[in-house]
Amino acid sequence: MPLYLGLDSSTQSLTAVVIETTGNRRQVVHTRSFSFDEALPHYGTHHGVLPHADPRVVTSSPLMWAEALDLMMGRLRDEVDVRQIAAICGSAQQHGSVYLNARADAALAGLAPTQPMVEQIRGIFSREQSPIWMDSSTTEECREITAAVGGEAALADRTGSRAFERFTGPQIRKFFKRAPADYAATTRIHLVSSFLASLLSGHHAPIDPGDGSGMNLMDLRARRWWPVALAATAPELDAKLPPVAESWTSIGLLAPYWQKRYGYAPAHLIAWSGDNPCSLIGTGLVSEGRMAVSMGTSDTVFGLMDDAPVNRSGTGHVFGSPTGAYMGLTVFKNGSLARERVREALAMDWRAFSDALARTPPASGGIMLPWFEPEITPAVSTPGVHRYGQPSEGPSTIRALVESQQLAMAIHSSWMGVRVETILATGGAAANREILRVMADVFGAEVYQLEVANSAALGAALRAAHAHATHEGRPTTWKEIVAGFTEPVAASRIAPNKERHALYQEWRRVYEICEAHALGRGPAPDEAIARFRRDFNA
Repeated sequence: MPLYLGLDSSTQSLTAVVIETTGNRRQVVHTRSFSFDEALPHYGTHHGVLPHADPRVVTSSPLMWAEALDLMMGRLRDEVDVRQIAAICGSAQQHGSVYLNARADAALAGLAPTQPMVEQIRGIFSREQSPIWMDSSTTEECREITAAVGGEAALADRTGSRAFERFTGPQIRKFFKRAPADYAATTRIHLVSSFLASLLSGHHAPIDPGDGSGMNLMDLRARRWWPVALAATAPELDAKLPPVAESWTSIGLLAPYWQKRYGYAPAHLIAWSGDNPCSLIGTGLVSEGRMAVSMGTSDTVFGLMDDAPVNRSGTGHVFGSPTGAYMGLTVFKNGSLARERVREALAMDWRAFSDALARTPPASGGIMLPWFEPEITPAVSTPGVHRYGQPSEGPSTIRALVESQQLAMAIHSSWMGVRVETILATGGAAANREILRVMADVFGAEVYQLEVANSAALGAALRAAHAHATHEGRPTTWKEIVAGFTEPVAASRIAPNKERHALYQEWRRVYEICEAHALGRGPAPDEAIARFRRDFNA
């Protein structure tokens, strides 16, 4: 009975999911999770990050991530028959980077099972703290890299994204500029994912295309480092980065440290990836035509793409997919954050919020651009809420908010070039069926609720099962791999209303005019709104 272990090192916690895929026995057999703050309080993190005087600077401790991995592997030994684990794969927060010195090679290869790993690797870091995805301190470096490669379009065309402050390339450049001696002493720069994989394997692990595409350094289609971007970022960077390897690559067997200290079998190790690519697998998005909308503090739209189109507006990302294809991802910062603000302003609970949405007709609330905080998509640096067509407060505000959010998602995810037939909704707001009804009508797609917990760790476990079968000469399809683990709730299906979808197609054009006006890029939308009201009697 082979088992497969998936690990996910997120910003705040480490999660393990163990699955079984033998015959009809397709099930999660064990889950374990703990937060860094609670399990390892001696590092002084708050929600997984270290305190800084400059709010733009956000870092964490790579030593903490390593100690967490050691702790997790020990706990699993006491809860699962780890001798049955045939393959291990992992996921980690994207963009974060780990900087190692010349002592790392010997330390990784010589881990002694008689003492804790953390005591043996304290001296391998050329940089004690790792910048992570929440950092926004590299605006200057983003501009420098962009200029050096020939502009935003050139960078996005080649790497899948324009330069973002949180991406690894700008972070590496800042380190080189601010601490040149420490940069010179750095012999290997890992992502969080490849660093943790290296600890498990006992040697430097490669970076997979899914995580590598979140660095502004990788040629997305060639799946290798882009020399122009490397040169624009820092000197001799090509020698400091691990190679890029396909996501299903077996990087070796579990190192003796883990076998002797905790009794694990010599399991196959599969190249780790980022949390977004692993979540793609963990939500079952292994073919075009299905898309996931995660509705949390922010709203995120993501899905698999066979090709790699580029979002010319610069707000979306194209990453490599663990399937060998690509994934598109667009983030809207003012998601549940905006819904909470409106609900609180109207002094409603969530039931009243839903009732108000249900009893107001489509397009009756006007357009609302809910930029309570600086927005990612579209790029809005100065926050502010804009109302068009129906500025009065009341239940119509809820209709305006929810419709406008769904219209924004439909418009700003269209660059992916995928005909969406099914949407899988997840996150806290996915429990609100009235919101999902508007989503179905705006997109003209069936919407299902998806109840997949720990999607990144589950995706990593499924990747381990897929790679192990492939390497053993038992090729299997991704649809076969995810079957039984990622099915949406059948009873939750919401079908689109054709008449309302047709109305929203026209209302979408009005939204685009309103958004352009709010961004200072177009005329006032009064005429467009009046024409819509006449044509649709709305």
